[in-house]
Amino acid sequence: MTKRKNKRVQFLILAFFAFCTQKLYAQDNLAGKVNTMIGTKASGNTYPGATYPFGMVQFTRSYFSPQSGFVINQLSGAGCDEMGNFPVLPLLGDLSISPDSIINLRMNVSKEVGSAGYYQATVADSIKAQFTVTKRTGFAKFTYPDKEHKATIIIGGGVAATPISTSSIVITGKNSCEGYADGGSFCGIATPYKVYFVAQFDNNACNSGVWKNQKITKNGTFAEGSHSGVYFTFDVESNKVIQYKIGVSYVSVENARKNLEAENTGWSFDKVKANAESKWNSCLNKIQIKSSDSSFVQQFYTHLYHSYIHPNICNDVNGEYMGADYRIHQTSTNEYTSFSNWDTYRTQIQLLSILEPDVASDVVQSLEVFAKQSGGGFPRWVLANVETGIMQGDPTAILIANAYAFGARNYDTRSILATMRHGAEDPTAHSQGILTRPGLQNFLDKGYYTNASMQLEYNSADFAISQFALHACNDEYISQWYQHKAQSWKKLYNPERKWLQSRNADGSWKNYDADWREATYKNYFWMVPFNLKALIDTIGGKHIAAKRLDSLFVRLDANYGQEWFASGNEPSFATPWAYNWTDAPYKAQAVVHRVLKEQYFDKPGGLPGNDDLGAMGAYYVFSALGLFPEIPGVGGFSITSPYMQSAVIHLKNGDLKIVGGSENKPYIKSLKFNGKKYESTWIDWSTIANGGTLQFDLSGKPNKTWGTTQSPPSFN
Repeated sequence: MTKRKNKRVQFLILAFFAFCTQKLYAQDNLAGKVNTMIGTKASGNTYPGATYPFGMVQFTRSYFSPQSGFVINQLSGAGCDEMGNFPVLPLLGDLSISPDSIINLRMNVSKEVGSAGYYQATVADSIKAQFTVTKRTGFAKFTYPDKEHKATIIIGGGVAATPISTSSIVITGKNSCEGYADGGSFCGIATPYKVYFVAQFDNNACNSGVWKNQKITKNGTFAEGSHSGVYFTFDVESNKVIQYKIGVSYVSVENARKNLEAENTGWSFDKVKANAESKWNSCLNKIQIKSSDSSFVQQFYTHLYHSYIHPNICNDVNGEYMGADYRIHQTSTNEYTSFSNWDTYRTQIQLLSILEPDVASDVVQSLEVFAKQSGGGFPRWVLANVETGIMQGDPTAILIANAYAFGARNYDTRSILATMRHGAEDPTAHSQGILTRPGLQNFLDKGYYTNASMQLEYNSADFAISQFALHACNDEYISQWYQHKAQSWKKLYNPERKWLQSRNADGSWKNYDADWREATYKNYFWMVPFNLKALIDTIGGKHIAAKRLDSLFVRLDANYGQEWFASGNEPSFATPWAYNWTDAPYKAQAVVHRVLKEQYFDKPGGLPGNDDLGAMGAYYVFSALGLFPEIPGVGGFSITSPYMQSAVIHLKNGDLKIVGGSENKPYIKSLKFNGKKYESTWIDWSTIANGGTLQFDLSGKPNKTWGTTQSPPSFN
């Protein structure tokens, strides 16, 4: 055999082995374990409808207006009305009154059930409505009652979750229409994106028309403006099923048509549903768990599902997408949007980087591209191609540093470091005119900012930049400088009160309860995750710190203004693991178990707060696994006890097995990693990135010495 042939054979063998190793584990039908109704009531703000992993389309009734029809875009768990474009709604008989805003029809939506990639509901107590999706298209199947002879389906153009004024729909045939609309607003901020659609039915209508406000125009073909839309009436005497599919694009009607033609060519609802479920199974099987508690299993996979919904692909099948500069651009990979970075930097990006490093790398690159197109600074909260500017701090710098720390690294790190530094050093740095770091000049001049919670966010961002500079760019000088900047949290410490506190511009102290965004001073006190040792030493040591934490965890259900632990709010996320830096790590184990048992349920109201685009979902997943990414920009986990009997996390380079967990025994008696005793409450990501086995021995009684002999990392 020649050397050339020998090399070719070796290559084929290696390629075959690589392919086989990706298929070594049998996949379970985990899509069916997902209950999309969890979080759809109370404060969860999730939607029950069908979506695809990171897909462009969410085919669902909206959280805020379930009677307004089934829309094609919606965020999972955002705290404000948003999106909800092109609602479709099946009605009985002919259309006799104008739908107007649709909600005035008062159509009852009931009997909702949903799993990953599929959603079903009943409209007007008699019409069965089923929904599934591809990446960029939606598919609906409406089944009318046997007694019905006529059926009408309406599609809103000038109707969405928030008031919109710009919309246009044209009927293009007996079974088709197309158009566009704007994005309304989000949290009171205008989001003037444009979204386009092309829609088709599998039957020809016997008549059609348009409506505008209170007026119906039979045989009309064009509708525009607010409270407008089109309708199609069908003869269902012999065929009770009407199918509907819709392709969308944020670039053009033509691209919406291309998306529909490429991804949804036939009329087999079951085939599209099966494809969506298959994709979901490939994602959800990245973590396979065993537990005797069926309710817990359902919750775990629902929260993992929520972690996979966002960010969303925003490029069409031809690679085109609408940029932050409102120009059409082309990508050869995938461009993403829907960035709730103040929320997701704490949990979701780490989980995404571990399970889907290629997707996470594209997310990072998308943020860098958005910054370059929008003025040079990173955005905080992006909807479609709009920087809304809501929330605070510099969260995107932290998110990107976290992605790198946990293995998502396929991008130009030096270019990104330059963008990070621009936002942290230039007070004029902005994205679409919104400052990356409001108040930065004051922060640079005085070493503190007059808003304590915002400064703590900036401190975490500076520390994350220091880690990114060191590990991603090998720049020790910049790393040291930013790590020094991060320690300015100490200027917020009031020694008289022994708490962190906002200062006035002249250095005097503000009132103790001033400037804590969505939390209290007692919750925000612990938001120095990169240097908890210094924080704890400042107030008198480990024992005193544990007692201060005890007083916080008297309650787990506090709202933004109450001085106890708020399970449902991001500034509190990391606080239970602060016990691991005290002399009582066993208390962290107990509190995390309490949170899972007392604050999460397998019910529509089963979330303690907004899902916030997967932030809450990822929080649950990490908490249940007993591993939490505590420190910004640092690859590693603070350890508590796992909730399930066992878990296998299928990582890129090997399987991480977690065994010995329990929902009833929260305390770590002992821990082994790969058969050797492990005494630390911290484990580096590099230690487990290639797989291994964490063997827990748990107990119903606390072991007050485990985890106290080795200190977890702090960076002074």
